[in-house]
Amino acid sequence: MQNYINLEVYQEAEDLVSDIYNLTKKFPQTEIYNLISQMRRASTSICANIAEGTGRSSNADFLRFLHNSMGSLKELDSFIRISTKLNYISQTDSLTFSKQITKIGNRLGCLMKKLKL
Repeated sequence: MQNYINLEVYQEAEDLVSDIYNLTKKFPQTEIYNLISQMRRASTSICANIAEGTGRSSNADFLRFLHNSMGSLKELDSFIRISTKLNYISQTDSLTFSKQITKIGNRLGCLMKKLKL
């Protein structure tokens, strides 16, 4: 298995975590135990599952953790959409995050395909 730090998808997911933390600092404090917590947890879960998967002994195990990362990515996408509807995020920021999430999702998908071969 390779070192997760060298994976582009991991690096992009790490950037997403930072962006989510910066974004949620602007949310109302009433969301600290709701959307803020959920968005931060989902974004960090993407990275954590990639990292943990690289430490496993087989491609099948790694693949399972990448599926978990993809699930967390989809979860985060739904939180972005909800936050936009609640006017916590501008349409412009929402579009930026959507593009970032799509790019990471595509990279995860490519890596999963590669592991299945």
